[in-house]
Amino acid sequence: MANSVVPKFTFVVGNSYGAGNYAMCGKAYDPRLIYAWPTAQIAVMSGKSAAQTLLQIQVASRKAAGKEISPEEEQNLLQEITARYEAQLSPYYAAARLWVDGIIDPLQTRQIIATGIEAANHRPIEKRYNVGVIQT
Repeated sequence: MANSVVPKFTFVVGNSYGAGNYAMCGKAYDPRLIYAWPTAQIAVMSGKSAAQTLLQIQVASRKAAGKEISPEEEQNLLQEITARYEAQLSPYYAAARLWVDGIIDPLQTRQIIATGIEAANHRPIEKRYNVGVIQT
């Protein structure tokens, strides 16, 4: 868990889903900087898994309302859900919602880290990071 008392810098370079996002010092763990490469995908779960789950919910909801759904309608619904969710995996979608501080060219990574360290040297951490009450 990312609760050490050091400046934390996060770079999302590939898939960052659900609990893995938290474990790798996602926004909830208050990193000083969190940037994404254009190759990043950020979401609760992968697009395929999410689309299947959302499809099951919608099909069950329609059946509960007494509406039958044909295989063609189900396939069209799956394609619609998949397209919508895939668009939301984009790091640009994440940046627009301030889930990341920005999207950078991978070649900028070292410069961003150096700037982050320099900034952290001028503003040291003065108190322990507290994640709240953990029940055992």
